[in-house]
Amino acid sequence: MKPRKLFKKFYFGSLAAVIAFTLVFSTTAPVRAEYPEKPIEMTLLFGGTANVIGHLMSDLMSKSLGQPVVAVSRNGAGGAVGYSYVKETPPDGYNLVFNSNSISTASHRGNIPFDYTAFDAVARVSIEVPVLGVKASNGWKTLDDFKAAALKSKYKMKVGISGKGAFTHLASAILFDAMGISDKVIFVPYDRGKGPAELLAGRVHAALQWPGQFKSYVDAGQLNILAVTSARRVDLFPDVMTAQEQGYDTDISMWRGIAVPKGTPKDRIEKLQEAAKQAIMSKEFNKVAKEVGFEPAFLDAENFGKLIAQDDQRIGKKIEELGMKR
Repeated sequence: MKPRKLFKKFYFGSLAAVIAFTLVFSTTAPVRAEYPEKPIEMTLLFGGTANVIGHLMSDLMSKSLGQPVVAVSRNGAGGAVGYSYVKETPPDGYNLVFNSNSISTASHRGNIPFDYTAFDAVARVSIEVPVLGVKASNGWKTLDDFKAAALKSKYKMKVGISGKGAFTHLASAILFDAMGISDKVIFVPYDRGKGPAELLAGRVHAALQWPGQFKSYVDAGQLNILAVTSARRVDLFPDVMTAQEQGYDTDISMWRGIAVPKGTPKDRIEKLQEAAKQAIMSKEFNKVAKEVGFEPAFLDAENFGKLIAQDDQRIGKKIEELGMKR
């Protein structure tokens, strides 16, 4: 056979083999599935309103992502149990934590050996404002009423909090510090969500909790709300003045959001962020917000991350000032 014909035969034969090889492997090689390809787990840290919002977000995000987002409660130690669990999971977008300011109170109080930087922010979901509730039969209707009673009493006023070192503990300490009666109160921890029961039983004189936990008791005339701790009033109690309106300079609120272990791929964070945004903007989410007493407050991953960092500095400073740092 002549060299030219031999070359052509070899060349075209090899080309055919390459094409065949490519076709075989392009049709048999597995195609990478689009995230998410399996259920996602969201760790909830607390009961009460946080639990309600967390379950609602899980349900609504499931619809957008095409895979179940399963809410799992891992309560305890002011959020430390849940944060510690999620921190140790793979950064693959399949383990979320429904976080809050508690990441900073837990770390600065020494409940966890890491801080907010162990996680990547996904989206802020909501804002809740603590309110100070008291038993209606005491006759107190303003912060000045409570202050006068505290200054007059031979004993310290018992203030209920949902756990030592919890956000409500910090918020209460800030409020009473602004009122100048820090030395006239003693904090009494109780199970989360039990504030109304503790007040009605007379085991505590006041309790700082979320508006939704007090609403039915206020409507029934059993409890009074003395103040809102944020700079503006809350929709659930539009007639209740803020602490600032009563002359005490405080602006305290709780944000809640979603975070993932540090190092989670950016494209997966973006997909989770979009699903969270759709959930927060939905009619269902906003309906529940009005009924329960929280404010929908979407913030994207980048700006939510900045907020967490800023808030951590503020909380850390206040915990140190109040002698609560360990």
